[in-house]
Amino acid sequence: MTTKVTETTKVTLTRRGHVSYLTIARPHVSNALDLDAHRQLCALLDEFEADGEQWVAVLTGAGDRCFCAGQDLKELAARNRSGVQPTSLGSGGVSGSPRLTERFGLTKPIVARVNGHAIGGGLELMLACDLAIAADHATFALPEVRLGLVAGAGGAIRLPRQLPPKIALGHLLTGRPMTAATAHRYGLVNEVVPAAQLDACVESWVADLVACSPVAVRAAKEIATRSRELPLEEAFAARYSWEEKRRTSPDAVEGPAAFVERRAPRWQNPSG
Repeated sequence: MTTKVTETTKVTLTRRGHVSYLTIARPHVSNALDLDAHRQLCALLDEFEADGEQWVAVLTGAGDRCFCAGQDLKELAARNRSGVQPTSLGSGGVSGSPRLTERFGLTKPIVARVNGHAIGGGLELMLACDLAIAADHATFALPEVRLGLVAGAGGAIRLPRQLPPKIALGHLLTGRPMTAATAHRYGLVNEVVPAAQLDACVESWVADLVACSPVAVRAAKEIATRSRELPLEEAFAARYSWEEKRRTSPDAVEGPAAFVERRAPRWQNPSG
């Protein structure tokens, strides 16, 4: 297990086996992200993507009260006073890009461990993850419209794609919070558990992910993501780069062989 921490660390990275644990470490400000924290998270995501030994990432916030409160509004107000032009959708190339919410080609799965409130950009981070496990005291909200803003890090786009339209608009246009139970009922999170069981639940999902062929997981994610907006016939006919890698990989032979021989498969680290 390795952890990267310095005196100026705002996001930590801990590696355990094939899993990278990313933690927003600013509990004194509800794990809000300032530009420096965005830079650090971006750099750690680059490391995760480039490391062939790392197959899965878990994203969370420090403490047990808040997953992430989104943008550091004190820093934003100071930037506004200094005359910095506000951004709209996306980061606009502002420090720390591409952010998780803009990494549309990320092939490795990321699990959100939602240990408390996911607000504004915090919810947008969760929406950009592939799986989400929440403590039962977690809440979810996009309150940007109450501040004269929009959920420009993907919330205004992803929420209507992940919830029924009127449910999504009801929360997006009013900033009303959503409970963990409601989020689970509408499929926004995979599972909701008492806070004391959160780590065990996350680890059960992580263990299932790591037990699978990493190249097959990436192929499945790519196919599901890229085919979502395609007509069925076009989706079948499309070319998927990670599926080509899976089809010709040792894992495609190893999996059936391990099943027949009644042993655990020995997966390869994917390349590329």
